[in-house]
Amino acid sequence: MPPVPASRPAPRGRRREAERNDERLLLAAHEALSEVGWNVSVAEIARRADIGIGSFYRRYRGKVSVAQHVRVVCMERLSEAALAAAEEEDGWQALVRFMRDAVSTPTSSLLPLIGGVLPATPAVDRASDRLRAAIDALLERARSEGALRQDVGAADLVLLLVHLRTRLPGLPERIRQLRLRYLHMALDGMRATVPPERSTLPQPCPEWQELRLLWDKQPDTRARPDEGNHEG
Repeated sequence: MPPVPASRPAPRGRRREAERNDERLLLAAHEALSEVGWNVSVAEIARRADIGIGSFYRRYRGKVSVAQHVRVVCMERLSEAALAAAEEEDGWQALVRFMRDAVSTPTSSLLPLIGGVLPATPAVDRASDRLRAAIDALLERARSEGALRQDVGAADLVLLLVHLRTRLPGLPERIRQLRLRYLHMALDGMRATVPPERSTLPQPCPEWQELRLLWDKQPDTRARPDEGNHEG
């Protein structure tokens, strides 16, 4: 087979470049949505990604489609963190590792920002199911080893991460330290106690279905975002 001319890069190279551009775009969209909120413009997302508007629209129809993709990626990365943490020999340490990794990255902070704005898609629902299964496995293991109290559920962990990722004032390193400090306090409260009746949480554990408020548009609350709005 003759070599590919220099003016026509091999498909593998083009794919790699496209993947790098897409990664930059997703990171820029995540940062922009997290910092500015839903009103951030497509132009601002493209500027942060250092790409042109045309390049943005060759990949996504608009802000809605990129936001849908970003939140699926966020949930998938949380799932990956849970699966990686499961490699720990100790169930409690696996749970601690997952929570520390998750609170140190911004993946959970985006969920409440676009929850109630966009409808859940099949891809979002599949990512949600994978995330729940990965977290449930960590919780069940820690419970079976007697390290985790019985009344903590997967939805508790996701909501705790959302709270811990609240924007705080200060330098990035200090903010990271504070989030880990508050996580340590929360983890202490999740440990099993003997006898358990001396430490019962006053309210019931949230159901996973309740978390749909974080990633599904509620009916009749607001108009559907206009996918055709190039600045929105």
